[in-house]
Amino acid sequence: MKKILFAASEGVPFIKTGGLADVVGSLPRCFDKEKYDVRVILPKYMCMRQEWKDKMKYLTHFYMDLSWRSQYVGILQMEYESVQFYFIDNEYYFAGPKPYGNIYQDVEKFAFFSKAVLSALPVIGFRPDIIHCHDWQTGLIPVYLNAQFRENAFFQDIKTVMSIHNLKFQGVWDVKTVQDITGLDKSYFAPDKLEAYGDANYLKGGIVYADQITTVSNTYAQEIQTPFYGERLDGLMRARSNCLTGIVNGIDYDEYNPATDSFIERNYDPETFRKEKVKNKRALQKELGLEQDDRKFLIGIVSRLTDQKGFDLIAYMMDEMCQQDLQFVILGTGEERYENMFRHYAWKYQGKVASNIYYSEAMSHKIYASCDAFLMPSLFEPCGLSQLMSLRYGTVPIVRETGGLKDTVEPYNEYNSTGTGFSFANYNAHEMLYTIKYALDVFYNRKRDWNRIVDRAMQQDYSWNTSARKYETLYERMLSE
Repeated sequence: MKKILFAASEGVPFIKTGGLADVVGSLPRCFDKEKYDVRVILPKYMCMRQEWKDKMKYLTHFYMDLSWRSQYVGILQMEYESVQFYFIDNEYYFAGPKPYGNIYQDVEKFAFFSKAVLSALPVIGFRPDIIHCHDWQTGLIPVYLNAQFRENAFFQDIKTVMSIHNLKFQGVWDVKTVQDITGLDKSYFAPDKLEAYGDANYLKGGIVYADQITTVSNTYAQEIQTPFYGERLDGLMRARSNCLTGIVNGIDYDEYNPATDSFIERNYDPETFRKEKVKNKRALQKELGLEQDDRKFLIGIVSRLTDQKGFDLIAYMMDEMCQQDLQFVILGTGEERYENMFRHYAWKYQGKVASNIYYSEAMSHKIYASCDAFLMPSLFEPCGLSQLMSLRYGTVPIVRETGGLKDTVEPYNEYNSTGTGFSFANYNAHEMLYTIKYALDVFYNRKRDWNRIVDRAMQQDYSWNTSARKYETLYERMLSE
């Protein structure tokens, strides 16, 4: 039985700010239980819902040296969906209304967490073969393992994986402060270790010291080795490219299932979508005050409204797109200029554009189920989950070929009848518009071809089980080396 420990700063259902939490909460239960004992360790934040805190069982506590301080480390435990979760408790670090605050507080908080994870292992009697670290918040685990724990026989053969969910966030602060916080020797703050551009960088430390590095799609693994996507670490990513693997995230196929989804007007599956899917469109058009017409080409957007997601392209082309025979429905919040832009177009093109500047789980499901197409023209997208949800619901994705979007959406080819969506290569507003017009043409003039694209989209399998098999292969390779 191989033992794996996931260490992360968030995980569903306990605490979530982004996609990282879905990975950490959903992936562990998809491993082969006969061969793998996968457990998860998280901080016990004060802002977790009380119902979860009430279910945690106190195991033990001890005091740990963090540089020159001695800090309390409490350990709690609970089982959730047959996975063991451990929680590191320290009210000084994990108080506050949300998991992350100011970076200068976070760098100390996650130095404490990283060291506490390693210190807790002998105490709970769990010796993992591999510690799987997620994002910069756990970047110091491989560093501490190398610097302060290796001489102890318990830790000798433990391997580490560092997963990068978004290279933009690296955990950077000045060297002097980080040295004082971590208690790491001066030699660790050299340019080939934690130091980067004059500062200390947690993620860089993790990348340098981990045995293997993964990121959340194959294309993103290639992209981050280039200056444009590499966030100033592209040289390091190239240097470690022989240890770098891209594995696409999954989505929860029980939660996102058009056949059983309770949020949507009418359930459907690959056999019945031709008749039933349109009833969701009808209901959504009515609910949002769009012109009610089954035949209208309806494009959905569910997103954070930020530059990263390609909204400058949409802003540039919105008027021209609204001259076409189509409708738009938007859901999300973000930068004020994009929120106001969508409010403006909803006013200007009443009955054609519905802007919902808030977030709602129910509304997102309705959009995935009701629309004909789903637009995602991202500047960069490490993995992306919305396109996986839209494939699942037979809503054809229109995406830019970057990161996970390129890996998961196969562009339609009319000559050999393949493809699950539409895509364009350059970050260019006219190219995006051309691709939307092409999709529009297929939708209106080649309905049978369109339905076949939907068929193929709904056949794809991007469940967590598929991702888990790929991680198992990686773990096997690591443990046989």
